Amino acid sequence: MRTLCASTLIGEFFVIFAGLVAMKDPDLSMGTVWTVSGIAMVLSVLLCGVITRPGGIALGWALQIALIAAGFVVPTMFFLGAIFAALWWASVHYGRKIDEAKARFAAQAEASAPDPA
Repeated sequence: MRTLCASTLIGEFFVIFAGLVAMKDPDLSMGTVWTVSGIAMVLSVLLCGVITRPGGIALGWALQIALIAAGFVVPTMFFLGAIFAALWWASVHYGRKIDEAKARFAAQAEASAPDPA
């Protein structure tokens, strides 16, 4: 699960960075766009390190909600936040399934290993 979730978060970082083109929007100040995007980019990278810790997945969900809410400041974030929330769900959901399959496979391999004695 860690790999899928971290990949999603790093993907968010790059898409948000590319989203800085919102600075060209005459209704938004450069400071506003940098603040919203900068905070989101830093959090997405920092969360990569805490995914496997207690509360890491919940913090990832909080980031997804915050990205959607950032749409009230930078309207493009409504769309990007929804896309990444869906990717986050898929990463968590399928990552857990992969982890369970790996654990089953490891248990089967250990059970069928020849006795060294």
